[in-house]
Amino acid sequence: MSTRSALHGVVAELPELVALRVRAAQLGRAERHRSADRLSGLQLSPFRGRGMEYAESRPYAAGDDVRHIDWRVTARTGRTHTKLFQPERERITALVYDAAPTMAFGTRVCFKSVQAARIGALLAWAALAEGDRLAATVCGRAREVVAPFGARRGVLRVLDALVRWQQPPATAAAPAALEAALDVLQRQLRPGSHILLLLDPRSLDAGAERALQRLRAHHDLAACVLADALEAAPPPPARYRIGDGRQSLALALDSSDARAAWQEHFEQRHGHVLERLRAVGARARLTLTHEDPVHALHELLSGMPLSSAA
Repeated sequence: MSTRSALHGVVAELPELVALRVRAAQLGRAERHRSADRLSGLQLSPFRGRGMEYAESRPYAAGDDVRHIDWRVTARTGRTHTKLFQPERERITALVYDAAPTMAFGTRVCFKSVQAARIGALLAWAALAEGDRLAATVCGRAREVVAPFGARRGVLRVLDALVRWQQPPATAAAPAALEAALDVLQRQLRPGSHILLLLDPRSLDAGAERALQRLRAHHDLAACVLADALEAAPPPPARYRIGDGRQSLALALDSSDARAAWQEHFEQRHGHVLERLRAVGARARLTLTHEDPVHALHELLSGMPLSSAA
């Protein structure tokens, strides 16, 4: 067995992430088709929402986003006004990669860490096609940020980081919590940036929610919550021996009650995290390790399944 086949699904290597540029084109084709149907603007992006570069203010009309009310003009004129924005020409697309140890797990197709890297690479290539600059940061290991950079070099810098962040850390430095990683990233962004979080559900805490609320005021947020098939449904009824290489224990899943408790535990955990992410204004989707990453990313960003003809 070759080294590549032995690691396939366990570690996403750079050649694999580079090759995903071909598949990322599917996202662009689907978006162009929908944009033409809606007679929307020229800016073709898998993220929804208008740009954040201020152009002018006009009187408020029914249906306008209340978050864009221009309070200064409203106070001066006595009539409610809303801000208009023009597409951001040098927009930033940023990835937040979760390198927590729980991401190095998978029972079908690949580890959660690998699925996250593949989805991140797809978005990076799609963002390059739109002329965006690319940035990235990591939680679950020592703090690090890839500063925004454009063109193909910007994508390769992010892909190289995604490969490195799957590996065990070289030092014993304290891992950065998600909140700290988001705060570091925020200093690299400009209004109207797009941020994709690639997370294990255990990484979202109250501090991270506060950081996301701060980001949501000026940026567009989306989140892939990674899970394995074993976390979505219990294995066949049996008694299992599980371990971490140092110790083991018995897991009894041979009764209907035990299997129901297993199902309920993970459904509540995943559902609660998705609700919390949506409450702070992020699009959020549970993504399993055996899903097609192109379909998963497309559905997250558009809210629509990707047809086989796309």
